[in-house]
Amino acid sequence: MKTLNYLILVFICVSCAQNPEKQLPYLNGYWEIKEATSNGITKTYTISEYVDYIKVTDSLTGFKKKVKPTFKKTFIATDIEEELRVIIEDNIIYLKYKTPFSERTEQVLELSKDELKVKNDDDAVYLYKRYELIKL
Repeated sequence: MKTLNYLILVFICVSCAQNPEKQLPYLNGYWEIKEATSNGITKTYTISEYVDYIKVTDSLTGFKKKVKPTFKKTFIATDIEEELRVIIEDNIIYLKYKTPFSERTEQVLELSKDELKVKNDDDAVYLYKRYELIKL
């Protein structure tokens, strides 16, 4: 009986695991940094002047761009744009960024409609929340 209960529990856990391909549409949109943790030190951000805009196509390529929200509910784009390639290995999403000056990779730790958590090559962890326009 214990074996049957164990098998049922394992099946439930495996069935509930997120399929990375189904999570990918959540990447698209505006993301505001909320927290960064590096070397055991966490920095919390209450407000950010810039947010990240991420756009990924069906070909798993796209870009990440810094934009500045305005009070007119629009965004001013900066010149800072990174090429983005999404790679899925062993059910883990990796974001590979490239600029004319550098390349870097982030591992997606969590991805949902409202939250994005990534770890970079230096083991720093960044928590983003879906950006919402400020309502006055």
